[in-house]
This record gives sequence, C-alpha cells and structure tokens, in this order.
Amino acid sequence: MMEFSQIEEPQIKKPIVIAAMQDMGNVGSIVVNFINNSLKTKKFRIAKTPYPTYVVDEGGHIDLPNESWEYKYADGLIVFGGGTGQPQDTHDLYSLCQDVIDISKKYSAKFIYTLGGFHTNRVLDKNPKTFVTSTSIELTKQMQGLGVLTTPQRSIITGFNGLILGFAKQNGIQGMGMYGELNQPEIPQYRAAISIIKTLEKLTYRKLGNTTRLELLAQEIEKSFEN
Repeated sequence: MMEFSQIEEPQIKKPIVIAAMQDMGNVGSIVVNFINNSLKTKKFRIAKTPYPTYVVDEGGHIDLPNESWEYKYADGLIVFGGGTGQPQDTHDLYSLCQDVIDISKKYSAKFIYTLGGFHTNRVLDKNPKTFVTSTSIELTKQMQGLGVLTTPQRSIITGFNGLILGFAKQNGIQGMGMYGELNQPEIPQYRAAISIIKTLEKLTYRKLGNTTRLELLAQEIEKSFEN
C-alpha cells in the first residue's frame, strides 16, 4: 500500500485542488511543476510507494526510481502530483486517488481540477486546443456558456488524470478534467501545457504565472525536430 506522511498542517479553507500526474507528453507534470514553481507553493504531505514497481536500466547498471509525489499549497490552492510517473499497481493508484479525495474533504475543497494530454491526429500548427470534461452535465453546460471547448466524443480516460474525476464524482466533489491536444505523446508537449494553463486561469480567475519559459522550451523542441 501507498505510504503517506504529513509534514505540516496548512491553514487553508475551501481551496481549489489541482491534481495531475505524469502522462502522455508529460503534460500533467509540466503544468503542476509550473504552478508549483510560479506560485512558490509549500510542501505539506508526501505520498510514496513502499517498494519499487520497476527499475531503470541506465545501460549496464540499474537505478531505483523516485516514486514519491508531493502535496503543496499556496493561498486558496492545493496542488498534488507532478514529478515522475504514476503508481504501477492498481491498488496503489486507487489509494492515491482516495487520499487526494480525503485531503480535499479535510480542507473543505469544493473543486478538483485534473489535467493531461489529448492525443489527436489534427495538425496543430503550434496552437493546440484544450478540451474540458466534468463530473456533471450542468457543469459542462456552464463551461460551454463560457466558451470553453468540451471533449468532442465518448472515450475512456485511464490513469490518475481520469480516475480522480471518478473518485471526485463518487464523493460529491465537483471535478473537471482539462486535456491539451498533442500529436506526439512520446515528447514533452509544452504548448499543450500552455493551452491548459490559459484555460485554467480563465476558469479559476487567478493568474498562475508567466508562460514565456514554456514557450521557449516548446521552440527548442521544435527546432530539434526541424534539424
């Protein structure tokens, strides 16, 4: 089972929760790491796997992965995830989702946002869209009223960045998933991350930071593919 350790008791009430883990194009991690750096969030809780679920072969010798993920907070905000990977064991993934729900309830969070990649064959031309799905039809209609694009068709969302919405819905917490379009899931997708950050800012009415650095990282990757 996952191990959880509380480092601090933050004095926050009714925060929004942003929770996402590494997924295709690293989108969930890029956004979470960006928010943590930008808002200088403080660590208050750690989740870790008690034993490795895989090893990394560095070419002739193996390394153990760092399978721990942090909860951090800032004014009116709890951020969970980022970092590397997701629990490989289904029970660990479930207990992690439940812990995020328990922490959300403990601090009376009203809303959980999750984020990730949306694989598409559409030619994006450096301008990916973000699609949103939510835990209720009423909420989705509200989003459409704000001019936010909702996911275009029925699909299965696996992993933490989908499951957490199911756990939120089961526990009566409103949840929303934001998925940035990408063509190549195997490389970091900074433009998808920027698109999600802009959508998140629009929906939460808060500035999350300057995305210029992410733009430069996107350009670097594009250049390396042009050569």
